[in-house]
Amino acid sequence: MEAILAEVPKDAKLKYRRRLGVWSYSQLLPEPRRRITLNEGGTPLIRISRGLFGKFEGLNPTGSFKDRGMAVGVSLAKAIGVSNIVVASTGNTAASASAYGARAGLRTIVLLPNGKVARGKLIQSIIHGANIMGVDGYFDDALTEAMNMFKAGKAYSLNSVNVWRLEGQKSIAYEIYEDIKVPDNVIVPVGNAGNIYAIWKGFWELMQIGLIDKVPRMIGVQAEGASPLYETWRRGSGVLIEVKEPKTVASAIRIGRPVNWLKALKAVNNSNGLLITVNDDEIMNARSRLAKRGIFVEPASASTYAAYIKLIKNGVISNDERTVLVLTGHGLKDPDSVK
Repeated sequence: MEAILAEVPKDAKLKYRRRLGVWSYSQLLPEPRRRITLNEGGTPLIRISRGLFGKFEGLNPTGSFKDRGMAVGVSLAKAIGVSNIVVASTGNTAASASAYGARAGLRTIVLLPNGKVARGKLIQSIIHGANIMGVDGYFDDALTEAMNMFKAGKAYSLNSVNVWRLEGQKSIAYEIYEDIKVPDNVIVPVGNAGNIYAIWKGFWELMQIGLIDKVPRMIGVQAEGASPLYETWRRGSGVLIEVKEPKTVASAIRIGRPVNWLKALKAVNNSNGLLITVNDDEIMNARSRLAKRGIFVEPASASTYAAYIKLIKNGVISNDERTVLVLTGHGLKDPDSVK
């Protein structure tokens, strides 16, 4: 080491690049009196193959993209004097709310569907000291209970019905722009349907301020057994076509009644985008293929790669286009799904 340092000129300066991250875009975000942060954002955009990139959100502090929105949401909750926060979750939102709630000194209540949360995510809520409540049924049932608590004034809701959550998540678009400008396509897993809207909104805002002249085509992917938004879009329905008992190995998108469905459709339609479904076998095959490229993601994240493979095969998109997969969560979130 000493020999290497001796060869460096004494007047040499390290090249500095501004650290990317949620709060580096404060001019485009709500500004609370105090930022509750764990240095979220600034995740890598990894080249997977020619023209294909993965935005690896699994490298956020609690291992998912939820940290971006939770940083902003918890900061504003703290600023308005909230003492208790509540979320319903398939796991990632609970883990993030628990960590950021602990950071802010807030009491965090998480409502989880019994037996339907991956072990890695549950452990995170436990270690951060959240008050965990099990709910019979699915995520949608847990969300109903969480909203009832909010309406009764017992706790402040930090599910993605909270617009500040989506404001934090739109920073994904800003970071993609800083790395590769505007890709042709962005593929996003769709569960409660807030993230695809948030990312579209981020690009739309960049267009409004004159930095770009187009937005990417937003492509949402759902699992075949949990595809309410796909069916609503496919049929052109003005009413959400709910799935009463959603089923998929991709627990993060196992949601039958997404609250942000109208916003998601706006993002898809206004970007000339589309929605697609993939089955569980396609998801798990895609995860294995990503793992062989050194990227370990949870099943919901792999749905984007499964969708890309299908869209390439069907000629909907081409290898000549630049496509970004939003890899929403780390594989260690759901270790029991590895066979």
